[in-house]
Amino acid sequence: MKILIVRFSSIGDIVLTTPVIRALKMQLPQCEIHYLTKESFLDLLKTNEHLDKIYTIKKSIREVANELRLERYDCIIDLHNNLRSLILARKLGIKRSPFPKLNIRKWLLVRFKWKLMPHLHVVDRYFQAVEFLGVKNDQLPCEISIPTEYEVNTIEHFGMQPKRFIAIAIGAQFATKRLPFNKLKEIIEKLDFPVLLVGGPTDMPLAQELLDALPNKQLKSACGQFNLLSSASIVRQSAALITNDTGLMHIASCYNLPTVSVWGNTVPSLGMYPYFPQQKEKFSIHQIEELSCRPCSKIGFRECPKGHFNCMNLQNSTAIAEDAVNKAGLFAHE
Repeated sequence: MKILIVRFSSIGDIVLTTPVIRALKMQLPQCEIHYLTKESFLDLLKTNEHLDKIYTIKKSIREVANELRLERYDCIIDLHNNLRSLILARKLGIKRSPFPKLNIRKWLLVRFKWKLMPHLHVVDRYFQAVEFLGVKNDQLPCEISIPTEYEVNTIEHFGMQPKRFIAIAIGAQFATKRLPFNKLKEIIEKLDFPVLLVGGPTDMPLAQELLDALPNKQLKSACGQFNLLSSASIVRQSAALITNDTGLMHIASCYNLPTVSVWGNTVPSLGMYPYFPQQKEKFSIHQIEELSCRPCSKIGFRECPKGHFNCMNLQNSTAIAEDAVNKAGLFAHE
């Protein structure tokens, strides 16, 4: 049997498909598994030992349609479930098994705050797409392998011993998912640990602002200095991660890393909270639950639609810092 898995984006969503990849290969060892994604996310998959081939596109499925047609797949496991993946299946004339995206329920949650989402992690919904093959969730973590050349020596680069610092992922694609400067500053002030900031090039100004504001703290920044897998290497070496709802949150779960997640305009009930199937005590969720305006989006905005940004501005900095320190200490010897 030859199977094509489709998930075009983004970081967290692709990471969360890896249990399905593993379960397919382990439970159907004779199957050949291919994966289609966007070129910019190839690094997340290229070292996955369970994949036989990876196809990528820059913009359009037309870039690979002819090659995919020649593969003569038996089925498409559609873990994106959008118009593009539907058109692809029709172009190839192949049976398509999509996961339940629940867009109507998501819309009702965002628009009317009707809580109709099932109490299921999105990984469990991904597995519904392979039920017809008899494949079941193995209840193991996500998987992202870091090649040796991407490993970061935190002692050499930052003077920080592995498992002796707390990492903070300060970025997110949308501003309404990010802790603002004042809250990050309060949290770092309360951390009795060296702190290493992680993020991409767009997070560098905020990181520098924090460095300037906290000259007496053991605070360093890796923002914009490394690619995604090297940032994952840094996170893996931390004692605990404080993170917004973002890709590094999901990457941390690959390594069972103690994770303190902080939620702004999005909500965990959408099914994208940290995936720790066997060690739920290793992650925690901090959110302002009583806000009538939450969630205002299933993705995010450039700024708070209401102007007050209370979903982040009302976060308890002390509770977040204490949670991170406790988790770092509790699991320090693993």
